[in-house]
Amino acid sequence: MINITFPDGGVRQYEKGVTPFEIASSISPRLASDILAATVNSEVTDINRPINDHSTIKLHKWEDQEAKSTFWHSSSHLMAEALELLYPGIKFGIGPSIETGFYYDVDTGDRQITEADLKKIEDKMLELAREKQTFVRKEISKEEAMDIYSKKGDEYKCELIKDLEDGTISFYTSGSFTDLCRGPHLADTSVIKAIKLTSIAGAYWRGNENNKMLTRIYGITFPKKKLLDEYLVMLEEAKKRDHRKVGKELELFAFSQRVGQGLPLWLPKGAMLRERLENFLKDVQKKHGYLPVITPHIGQKELYVTSGHYAKYGEDSFQPIHTPQEGEEFLLKPMNCPHHCEIYKTKPRSYKDMPLRLAEFGTVYRYEQSGELHGLTRVRGFTQDDAHIFCRPDQLEEEFIKVIDIVLYIFRTLNFKDYTAQISLRDPNNKEKYIGSDENWDKAESAIIKAAAQKGLSTVVETGEAAFYGPKLDFMVKDAIGRKWQLGTIQVDYNLPERFDLDYVGADDNKHRPVMIHRAPFGSMERFIAVLIEHTGGKFPLWLTPEQAVILPISEKFNDYAKKVADFLNNSDIRTSVDDRNETIGKKIRENELKRVPFLLIVGEKENESNMISVRRQGEGDKGQMSAKNFVTMIEEEIKAQIDVK
Repeated sequence: MINITFPDGGVRQYEKGVTPFEIASSISPRLASDILAATVNSEVTDINRPINDHSTIKLHKWEDQEAKSTFWHSSSHLMAEALELLYPGIKFGIGPSIETGFYYDVDTGDRQITEADLKKIEDKMLELAREKQTFVRKEISKEEAMDIYSKKGDEYKCELIKDLEDGTISFYTSGSFTDLCRGPHLADTSVIKAIKLTSIAGAYWRGNENNKMLTRIYGITFPKKKLLDEYLVMLEEAKKRDHRKVGKELELFAFSQRVGQGLPLWLPKGAMLRERLENFLKDVQKKHGYLPVITPHIGQKELYVTSGHYAKYGEDSFQPIHTPQEGEEFLLKPMNCPHHCEIYKTKPRSYKDMPLRLAEFGTVYRYEQSGELHGLTRVRGFTQDDAHIFCRPDQLEEEFIKVIDIVLYIFRTLNFKDYTAQISLRDPNNKEKYIGSDENWDKAESAIIKAAAQKGLSTVVETGEAAFYGPKLDFMVKDAIGRKWQLGTIQVDYNLPERFDLDYVGADDNKHRPVMIHRAPFGSMERFIAVLIEHTGGKFPLWLTPEQAVILPISEKFNDYAKKVADFLNNSDIRTSVDDRNETIGKKIRENELKRVPFLLIVGEKENESNMISVRRQGEGDKGQMSAKNFVTMIEEEIKAQIDVK
C-alpha cells in the first residue's frame, strides 16, 4: 500500500499502481468524470498513469490551468491527426498548449493551408474526437525514436530527438497518429466537444530566421459549446480593444519601417499619457524613499559578462558595438541592474545607509525575432520602471513587503481588481540554468514565500520560472474581458552583489554583503500601456486620459467663447481643446465620443449669455449646465478619488 496526500493534508492509502482516475473514483463518480489531469509530486500527469510510491496529489478539473493546458495539448495532437489524414506526407515541428489554446508548426511541402481550409480541418477533428480515441503513452529508446522518424523522413522530430537524453523519451498515440511527446494528455478525445481554429501564421523552425518558415495553425477547444460561444464573443471584444487599433485611433504611438521593427514612436498624446504614468510612480517612489538615477543606453561588454546577462541573453541582444579602440566593445543596454550595481560601488557604504533604493526609468534593448514582435507588447526597445533596493539581510522581508504595497496601490488606482501572485522558483532538477549557491537560493525563495503569506496574497507556485539570478514574485492580472497578463515583478537576488563584489560595513566594523531586490511594478512602459489600453478599451481613468474635455461650439459665432472657456480650463490643469470645425454639432459629438473623450462641453447662445457650459459625459449623455469653475471642481474631486485610493 502507498500513502496519497491530498491538498488539504488528508492522507488515504491505496494499492501501489493506483491511477489518479481511480483515486478520484474512490471519492465520487462525479469527480472522476470531471477530472482532466492530476499533479503528482509537483508534476502534471495523465489521469491513467500509475502511482507507485508515497505521493502528494491534486486533481484538476476544467477550471484549473493545468487541466486546460492538458486539454489543449491533447487538442494539438488531435489537430495533427486530422492534418495527417487530410494532407498525407505533412511533417510536424512542435505542437504545445499556450495560454489561449494551442498551435502546431507544420511543413506542408509544396501545398498551402489557408484560412479557407480551417473549417475542413475543424470538421475532421470533431469527427475524430467523437471516436473516443484513447491517448496511449509508450516510453521508447533514443535509438528507436530516431529510427522511426528517420524512416518517416521527418527531419524536425529527428532534430528534437538529438537534444533529448536516452531514457527520457516517450511517444503518445491517439487513433492513427503517433507523436514524440512528454505529455500529459487526456484519457481520451471524447471530452473535446467544441473546436475553433483561430488563425494561421508563419513561424521559423525553432524561432531561428535562418531556418525554414513553417505554417503555424492556432486553435482553441472546449468541453462545452457554450464555453466556445462565450470565448468567441470575448474574441470579438478583444479585436475592438486591440491596443494597436486603439493606439492608432487615439494617436498615441506609431511604428516606422525606416526607424526599425519593434521600435515604437511615441506621438504627443501618447508621450503625455506615458509621462503622467511615470510622474505618478515617481511621486509614489519619492514617498517611499527612492532616489532617482540615470544611466547610459550602452555599456562595455565586460559589464554584462560580469553580471551574467551576456551569457544568458547575448544571443538575444543587438550585436556588440566596436569602437576605433582595438578590443573595445560596447552593448546596447539589455538590463539596468548592472549599471545600478556600479552606482552602489561609487563610494563605501555603511549599514546605516541601508536600505539604498535606486530608481530609474531606464530604456533597454533586446533583439527579439521579427516574428515575435507584436505592437507594444513585444518590442526591441522598451523602458522599464526599474528600481533596485540594496538592503541588509535583516531588512529583506520588510522591504519586499513595501514593494508589494506599491504594486497593489498601482493596481487599485488603475482598477486592476482581479490578480494572482505567482511565486516563481528555480527548477531544482535543472540548476545549471541558474547562477548562485543553493544556500542563497533557499534564503531568497523563503523570503518571497514569507512576504506573500504575510500580505495574504492569493498565490500560485511555478517551479522553473525564476530569473537566472533569483526567484521572483510576478503579478498575473486579469483584464476587463478576462484575459491574463503578467504585470509587475519583484525579485530577490543574492547573486549579483557577489558578482560585483558589493559590500557595506556593518555595526561590527566588518564587511558584509547586501541583498538586492529588483522591482518593476509596471514591468515596461510599453507593455503596461498596451495592457492598459486593452483593459480600458481606450477609456482611461480621468486623471490619465490624453484629452479630458473637448469644447464644441454650436456655430462659428461662439468660437471666441469656446476658446475663452478652453483657456480657463487649461489654466486650471484640465486638458482641453476646441473642435471649431464647420460641422454639425451631432457629427462633432459622434466623432469625439469615438475618440473616447470623457467630457464634451457644448456652447451656444444660452451658454454664452449665462457664462455656462452644457456637459456631456462619455457613456452617460447630458449632465446639464454648470459654470466652468464648478466643472473644474467636479473634475478635481473625481481625480482625487481615483488617485487617493486607500
